[in-house]
Amino acid sequence: MLFTYDRQPEMAKSHGNKLKGTNAGIRIGNRIYLGNNEMGEIQNNNKIPTSAYGAILTINLDAIVENYNTIKKMVAPAQSAAVVKADAYGLGAQKVAPLLYEAGCRFFFVAELVEAFRLKDELPTDASIAVLNGILPGTEKITAEAEIIPVLNSWEAILDWQKLCASEAKRLPAIIQIDTGMCRLGLDNSELYRLVADPSIFNDADIKLVISHLAKSDEENSPANPAQLEAMKKALAKLPTSKVALAASGGIFLNTGYHFNMVRPGIALYGVDPLGKSPTVIKPVVSLDAHVIQTRHVPAGSAIGYGGTFITERPSTITTISVGYADGWLRALGNKGSVYFKGVRVPIVGRVSMDSITLDTTHLGENAPKAGDLVELIGKHQSLDDVARDAGTIPYEILTSLGHRYERIYVKNREGNKK
Repeated sequence: MLFTYDRQPEMAKSHGNKLKGTNAGIRIGNRIYLGNNEMGEIQNNNKIPTSAYGAILTINLDAIVENYNTIKKMVAPAQSAAVVKADAYGLGAQKVAPLLYEAGCRFFFVAELVEAFRLKDELPTDASIAVLNGILPGTEKITAEAEIIPVLNSWEAILDWQKLCASEAKRLPAIIQIDTGMCRLGLDNSELYRLVADPSIFNDADIKLVISHLAKSDEENSPANPAQLEAMKKALAKLPTSKVALAASGGIFLNTGYHFNMVRPGIALYGVDPLGKSPTVIKPVVSLDAHVIQTRHVPAGSAIGYGGTFITERPSTITTISVGYADGWLRALGNKGSVYFKGVRVPIVGRVSMDSITLDTTHLGENAPKAGDLVELIGKHQSLDDVARDAGTIPYEILTSLGHRYERIYVKNREGNKK
């Protein structure tokens, strides 16, 4: 028995549409999604049919939780936080963060204060939320009132927070970041010297962590990594004893010496091995399938797309799909990227347009896709790493660029989300 949409208005209003079933699956185009038992569910955002969307982005929430649990076991006894900035790397922090909380996560990092305010309503009160970019002058009081934890990235930020602690007569929570070699955020050497000379912030505020960030953690053998580790250890030796967090996703996979008391996985939660290794213990999280709009036959010598950057050398079959750079499929993939249809690679030809992409499906002959068929952009045959390589970028950019016109289907098996 296949999953079917639940069209009850009250269900759609409160939970979004749900596709439920036993252990059979749901067919979406050419693909079938499986559930393990009656607890399995596939959540659809609204009542608009799948065929109305240009593409379908499927987000496996179970895989995110599994990746978190894998990391949690790797780093024990260190604590694993979760980085859910940029709307959980574009996948939906409102969906992701509560599930990670159910899996045992109690510490969440975002980049901006507004993200922390939005996330606050989604989590129980015992969850801590920290702002990596710190807070701007004048926002200290509202940050403290919301019990959000600022990362203090400069001596001025330390003084401002210390002043608020004094005026409120409270040891308000905060995190101090030290720049150990990235030259982006955190106390530089001169500011670190001032902190060593005057460490009173450790008494006046509740310093939850001292942190830093690795610049080359995705390069396993880079000498910059041990150099930053050593710089962190030297700084810590001069400061009052505190809990420490250095490693994000890449640092977690270097060695246990980078783990300290807490790690901050981000991209690894969302299906990307930070060192680019395959096979990997990290489970893929997203798949993306686009609808075919049209397939046509053109003669040799035809110029394809804007600027005519691809000229057919033979009578060709050109298939157009309903995804473009407005959907986050980067323009750099024109004449370089590919998709897959029924397991066969199909090259992108011509430029990526705002709302469409043209493919050369000549080699598929009579099996070329027709209007309404689905082609795979991310999935079994093509990973985020593959797409990033073709685009000359990193999987972080591909993931966080994925747009909002896609139908987003969240796959979750509640039984699998138990701690």
